[in-house]
Amino acid sequence: MNNSVQIWLDAARPKTLPLALISILTGSALAFSAGNFHWLIAVLALLTATLLQILSNLANDYGDAVKGTDNHARLGPMRAIQSGAVSLSDMKRAMAINVILTMVSGLALVLYAFDNLQNILIFIGLGVLAILAAIAYTVGNKPYGYVGLGDLSVFLFFGLLGVSGSFFLHTGYIEWSLLLPSLGCGLLAVAVLNVNNMRDIENDAQCGKRTVAVRLGQVRAKQYHFALLFGAVAAFAGYLVLQDKPLWISLPFLLCLSVVTRHGRAVWFTEQPAQIAPMMPVVVKTSVITNLLFVGVIIAQTLTS
Repeated sequence: MNNSVQIWLDAARPKTLPLALISILTGSALAFSAGNFHWLIAVLALLTATLLQILSNLANDYGDAVKGTDNHARLGPMRAIQSGAVSLSDMKRAMAINVILTMVSGLALVLYAFDNLQNILIFIGLGVLAILAAIAYTVGNKPYGYVGLGDLSVFLFFGLLGVSGSFFLHTGYIEWSLLLPSLGCGLLAVAVLNVNNMRDIENDAQCGKRTVAVRLGQVRAKQYHFALLFGAVAAFAGYLVLQDKPLWISLPFLLCLSVVTRHGRAVWFTEQPAQIAPMMPVVVKTSVITNLLFVGVIIAQTLTS
């Protein structure tokens, strides 16, 4: 593969992309359960979410490089600007191109999904907000990721807005019952960010990046991680139990307890931030497996009704 292509693929951080996709997949599965699923809406929503996640990753690379947070003391993988493979100007150009692609994809999505001007304008507004949030996480004079608001943003965009928004794109309405699966998706996405922040806790503290993990400290951040993991499982399980379906159909979801417990224990028994680094791909897999088991049960409930 061409070296420059590989550099930009690494900068896009493809291992993080499932997080962007899973909330859309969950919302679409719930829409399928409600009898209102449209393939093109699902594809365009997945594409738009992917572009937004890539934009967030590029902006994070740029913002942390400018502020000196990506330095030799950082424990995570080498970033594109940090390594010298990409210049600041090239990264800004890549971000601009990504914004354009995201806007085109998002506009195509809302114009296909709605013929109501009010809904179109609302979702265009949400799209602009998502773009700004992706950039402002680490870029600018007062990036919200540096004051501990990253967890809240991830919860909103990967949980409430991701699940409920994609459901609305398919169906044109919202149900209160969506709160539980939205909560589950959001908490698991925050768990991924929390592992990232626990890994970088020492360097972030020295650089003035006051993430939730930095504010809590390593021990309480691990307790917080447990609450995120099992809160998500409880939210998903609660939704399944409340459905008017035979309970046995939902039993396969409990398989997630194995991977969630194993990951939670591994994080709990770490003593140094460096020991957290190998947990990043594990927490992503844990999140994806848990979400997919939930989606699988939702589809099974629908097909057997």
